[in-house]
Amino acid sequence: MHDTKDWYGPKAATFGDRVAAAREMSEMTQAQLARRLGVRVATLRAWEDDMSEPRAHRLSIMAGLLNVSMMWLINGQGEGLDAPAEDVILPASANEILNELRDLRVDMMARVEQMGRLEKKLRTALKEEAHERAA
Repeated sequence: MHDTKDWYGPKAATFGDRVAAAREMSEMTQAQLARRLGVRVATLRAWEDDMSEPRAHRLSIMAGLLNVSMMWLINGQGEGLDAPAEDVILPASANEILNELRDLRVDMMARVEQMGRLEKKLRTALKEEAHERAA
């Protein structure tokens, strides 16, 4: 059974999901919202894809532009969007798949961060080795 009460809550939607939903409800494109926020479209896309998050001042401006509260964007609580009007009831298998996709997205983001740290370590090790050879 579909629980409309928690449609945009932390277990059902991510920060990026809420940004994208609020932007779409405001009938703005990514380019339009990015321009109004003074950021690149790639930056907004990264926020909507949960690859990064805005700093507090941009978050505050975005909440105002989208007519939602900062807390709603962050965790789905407070003034935000109502659940979609359609009373869509997803089969349990669809909910399981959606949950697995969210888990996979979180795992992939953690792996990307891990790759970044390893790349930085490798660059540092290569620089140190080059300095040792030069000395």
